[in-house]
Amino acid sequence: MTNPLAALTRRKALAAAAAAAIVAAPASAQMADHEKALYDAAIANDETEITWYTAHTGGETAQAVGRRFEELFPDISVNVVRTTAQVAFQRVSQELMADALQVDVLSSTDVGHYATLKEQGELMPFRPQNVDGMFETFQGLDPDDQFHVTSAGLVVITYNTEMVPEGEVPTSWLDLVDPKWKDAVSVGHPGFSGYVGTWVLLMEQQFGWEYFEKLAENNPQIGRSINDTVTMLNGKERSIAAGPSATTLLSASKGNPLALSYPEEGSLLMISPSGIMAKTDNPNAAKLFMEFLTSKAHGDIMTGYFSESLRPDVEPPKGAKPLGDIKLLRPENIEEGIPMVIEKWRDTFGI
Repeated sequence: MTNPLAALTRRKALAAAAAAAIVAAPASAQMADHEKALYDAAIANDETEITWYTAHTGGETAQAVGRRFEELFPDISVNVVRTTAQVAFQRVSQELMADALQVDVLSSTDVGHYATLKEQGELMPFRPQNVDGMFETFQGLDPDDQFHVTSAGLVVITYNTEMVPEGEVPTSWLDLVDPKWKDAVSVGHPGFSGYVGTWVLLMEQQFGWEYFEKLAENNPQIGRSINDTVTMLNGKERSIAAGPSATTLLSASKGNPLALSYPEEGSLLMISPSGIMAKTDNPNAAKLFMEFLTSKAHGDIMTGYFSESLRPDVEPPKGAKPLGDIKLLRPENIEEGIPMVIEKWRDTFGI
């Protein structure tokens, strides 16, 4: 006679085993063949942790990206180091000089960093297959495939809705230098933030350096990262800013009184690349991470945190205008221009 307790125990054991199989299955099941090959090679070579320096997003989003990668690719952890673009590049440069490289994948908002590293032979050529699924405008940034666009965002006018009446919302970049907004403007620093450096270069090319001489007269509050403007608006230290669309919308989604204004001259489109360090000790895991950064899974995380969509199979972020409905601007000569405007900035603002 069958023992009912033993049968129940056996059924529970089988159910537990089946549940474990269901939990374990999605990881490999969600991997494309080319991802599975890199994953298997990484595990076989004991590549179980990579270090990622990123300036693409705020810390919350960066951590979410790292955790999602770990969910999809078990047994490979991501050491997420979120910092500003210039600080990240300085760290990489110091590590290379000391022959003590820590970073495996670098995600900077300053395209010029990659030109420098490429010239020095410090980047690994690799074209993720997932790039094929991205919008064509985001493909082919580097003809030698040493770095690829993995994030896109906008710099627009941002403001605190409790401090700025609806009829007075700025609609032009020139509003930031209007004496009306003296002691009301927040900006980041081009010497720390790639977003800010690119914005400063664009404003100079649009309006001349006189724009920043007038801005200095308005006594702006200057942070480091462009994301610092969000903190300043939330704290009501300032009421308007040249700020990031993604972090601002993310803050607004949590109930903070922030909103965007798309300037009539156009919004700055930031395309931010990532690349693998040539001297990485984790080449397969780093390549797998690059596949992830160009994938739909990564795109879904990013737009969930209000960054722009790089792929047609990823919906635009909630509450934002589609890129096709926005007048977009990009400055010229970014690689040479940003170092020049950083020096001008320091002369003008003294920091």
